[in-house]
Amino acid sequence: MTPIRKELDDRLDGPARAWLDEALAEAAHAADAPPGTGPYTAPPPWELRFASAGRHCGQEHADSVRTLLLHEARADTDTLTRLYRHGTAAERRAVLLALPSLVPGPEALPLVEDALRTHDTRLVAAAVGPYAAEHLDAHSWRHAVLKCLFTGVPVDAVAALGRRARGDAELARMLGDHAAERTAAGRPVPPDLHRVLALTVPPEES
Repeated sequence: MTPIRKELDDRLDGPARAWLDEALAEAAHAADAPPGTGPYTAPPPWELRFASAGRHCGQEHADSVRTLLLHEARADTDTLTRLYRHGTAAERRAVLLALPSLVPGPEALPLVEDALRTHDTRLVAAAVGPYAAEHLDAHSWRHAVLKCLFTGVPVDAVAALGRRARGDAELARMLGDHAAERTAAGRPVPPDLHRVLALTVPPEES
C-alpha cells in the first residue's frame, strides 16, 4: 500500500473508500488491457471516476485520489493530454502534479506551457513543479518565474529555484527590468522578486 493510499484510507469514510476501491480496480483493468482493445468510443470508466473524484471523496482529497488513479492506470502522455484538454481546472491541476512521476521525458511540456499561459494561479503553481524544473528550457523557465511574480504565485512553488537561478545573469536582468517598471509605475515590487534576484548571484560572489 502506498503512503498516499494509506493516508486516504485513514481519512475517507466507508462509502468513499469503497468508491476508491472500485475506481482503482477499473484503472488497473484498463492498464492491463491488451493492446488493440481501444480506442474507446466513450471514456473508459476510470476516466469518468477521475472527473468525479472530488464529488465522491471530497475536494480536499481530490488531488491524491486522481494521482492514484493515474498511476494505477499507468496513464501515458496521450491519456494525460486528453484528461488535461477536456478537464476542469482541478483536473488539469492533478494532471500537472502527476507529470514528474509519469512522464520521464519532455513529451508533456505542451501541458506545462498551456498552464503557464493562463491566469489561474492554481495551474501556474502546479506547472512550475519538478517537471518544469527538469524539462523547461532556460528561456521558458525564466518566463515561468516571472509569471509567478506577475500573478502572485509564491516562488516557493518553483521547483529547483535555487539551482536554476544561480548565476543566471539573464534572469537577473529580467527581474531588474520588471522591478524598474513597477517602481516607475508607482507600484510595489514583490518581496519574492528580491528573493529570486539574490539567488541569481554567481556562486563565487555569494
